[in-house]
Amino acid sequence: MWWTARPMNAVIVVPCYNEARRLPGEQYLAFLRAHGEFSLLFVNDGSRDETLSVLTELAGRSERIEVLDLSQNGGKAEAVRRGVVHLGDVPDLVGFLDADLSTPLAALADFREVFLARPEVELVLGARVRLLGRRIERRQLRHLLGRAFATAASATLSLPVYDTQCGAKMWRPTATLQAVFATPFSSRWIFDVELLARYAQAFAWDTGAISARIVEVPLMQWHEVSGSRLKSSDFVQSAADLLALAWRYRVRQRH
Repeated sequence: MWWTARPMNAVIVVPCYNEARRLPGEQYLAFLRAHGEFSLLFVNDGSRDETLSVLTELAGRSERIEVLDLSQNGGKAEAVRRGVVHLGDVPDLVGFLDADLSTPLAALADFREVFLARPEVELVLGARVRLLGRRIERRQLRHLLGRAFATAASATLSLPVYDTQCGAKMWRPTATLQAVFATPFSSRWIFDVELLARYAQAFAWDTGAISARIVEVPLMQWHEVSGSRLKSSDFVQSAADLLALAWRYRVRQRH
């Protein structure tokens, strides 16, 4: 096994597409040196630049880094899913994080502490909440559009979730969550919402049962990284995908 057994070990999936010039490799290595309970699985999502070479070199510098190379680009959702399936249920915890580290690696240690303290929790979500004493750096338009979408997603899921789209999540690989990742997601843009919808469906949309198993952790720091591929027009596609998910997982099943 490429990761070693240790109390509450966690493997984080990092999807990468054309990240050769901006992957903060030294930050990843420093995090692993400071946190022996973590390992990383980088998924090269059919990159057209030198990402695979960069990742291979990085893996050569730490025994707790593995690289999964996908020959074709399938998008972030599929890259994460393939990474999760690759890991199976061996790690105590599995998670994913955006490659550009808009969410700092330190947040992962905070997530793990939740699982250590609360054995009933199965899923932890990062949340970008603007509070005094926290550094959530996001352009105002993105923030407003994001809040509008989050409100719509919460209504669709009938769950008081604050931030579905934060690119940092961690969970126990229970049978339920393994099933969530067993088949491809229908949406490339808002698979985070579909992830929660599949999970909620497994509990027959019992809000009490679901809320007892999911915790949102407000991030101490988050920042937009220059060069982000997300455009304002993508929010339109996200809204269309949300309507499709609402039909697939809520409306259609009532009839």
